[in-house]
Amino acid sequence: MVPGGRGGGAGGGRRIALRDEEERFCLQLQCVLFSRVGTMAIDWIGFAYAALLAVGGVVAYTRKGSKISLAAGLTFGSVAGYGAYCITRDPRSVKVSLFSSFLLTIIMGVRFKRSKKLMPAGLVACLR
Repeated sequence: MVPGGRGGGAGGGRRIALRDEEERFCLQLQCVLFSRVGTMAIDWIGFAYAALLAVGGVVAYTRKGSKISLAAGLTFGSVAGYGAYCITRDPRSVKVSLFSSFLLTIIMGVRFKRSKKLMPAGLVACLR
């Protein structure tokens, strides 16, 4: 405690000045950490998942010649990438990511149940 007792005397003014400086510093720190201009919390996991979907579609096309897998991989990869971008801009906007992952989980879950093969349907269903 600062000498000077409660509220009065020379120490009371110093305590208020220190508190104002601490609050000003905290506000400046919050502006740097959480502003849109400063460093943003980037959804690295979402972007990595989107890239994995797109690459998976391309790999399926090159190995098996499946145009449907290429189209689905690029489409879902793009939608997942857009969802990750939306989360990066505003962490509360998760609708696009949730919708794409839910839809892909349902589609791949049905494929896994029908084929009983872990690759690729079971893996993608488990990832999401």
